[in-house]
Amino acid sequence: MALRIETDAGIAGEYVGGRPAEYAAFPMFAPHLIGQQALERERIYGDVKRALRQVARLGLGPLDVALWDIAGKLHNAPIWRLLGGYRTRLPTYASTYTADHNGGLDSPEAFADFAEQCLEMGYPGFKIHNWAVAHIPTEVANVHAVGKRVGGKMKLMLDAVCAYETLADAVIVGRACDEENFFWWEDPMKDGGISAFAHRKLRQLVKTPILQTEHMRSLETHVDFALADGTDFLRADPNFDGGITEVMKIAHAAEGLGIDVELHAAGPAQRHCVAAIRNSNFYEMTLVHPKGPRTQPPVYKSDYRDGLDAIGKDGCVSVPEGPGLGVEYDWAFIRKNRVGGMEWK
Repeated sequence: MALRIETDAGIAGEYVGGRPAEYAAFPMFAPHLIGQQALERERIYGDVKRALRQVARLGLGPLDVALWDIAGKLHNAPIWRLLGGYRTRLPTYASTYTADHNGGLDSPEAFADFAEQCLEMGYPGFKIHNWAVAHIPTEVANVHAVGKRVGGKMKLMLDAVCAYETLADAVIVGRACDEENFFWWEDPMKDGGISAFAHRKLRQLVKTPILQTEHMRSLETHVDFALADGTDFLRADPNFDGGITEVMKIAHAAEGLGIDVELHAAGPAQRHCVAAIRNSNFYEMTLVHPKGPRTQPPVYKSDYRDGLDAIGKDGCVSVPEGPGLGVEYDWAFIRKNRVGGMEWK
């Protein structure tokens, strides 16, 4: 999905990212933005957030990122610098494709082999995305196989993709994570990752820190989840959570509570956020696989890219230095492959 916002100053805010669901809500608010001041992001954030209250506020994220792109271009500065700036090299973990049964990441041994490959490439962390239909003994074996192979050499994480049917299932896998000293685990529960009480109960039974709120929407629900003791780390995403503006609100709220926030997924907006947040540990290189490249359309004319081999020897990725998002999009390619769209003037 691609978004372009033009201004009477001759500056365009551009963003390619997100899913159709985020853009489906644009007709609810886009006509009302014509003629408004593009730099008044806080007011626009509040107005659009209210307008989208019945549709999970999806759509606010891409809009806000494009508005930040305008601000960066106007001030001739990258977004991370406008946000305050904390670092320019981002420690990165390899975040796998979901496990399969087709000769790829199809066994504990395959995951352990891939973890070892990522370690040799310089990644300081490795995250398992498990099988969407979970077989608990295999889940446990997977945690132990990866832990035994690379544990103590890199940070290990598990994203259970909300696949475990019962609290007991989650506890069994969680205690395997305890034994292998996993750094965190995510979304084990079948509730879809939204029950603070269920995850509080799980935290009482499993020692490995839990990372939640990927499936929560808005600053307020993130804070409520943390105050309800439902998580150890918060999760935020500029596409889902109200753009860069709301991600930074979540990060600062987490900082005030003394906890960390981890950005979901890979992309230019995520890099700018991580570069400006002190209480964050990693950039997530999604979705990587030992037998194929990360699938993404060639939307960049600049040298920006994500993928398994996109990290440096220090296990980090860099932050774009150009104005705004700091990337150049290939609009000729985007328009040639366009299959639909909406326009407001």
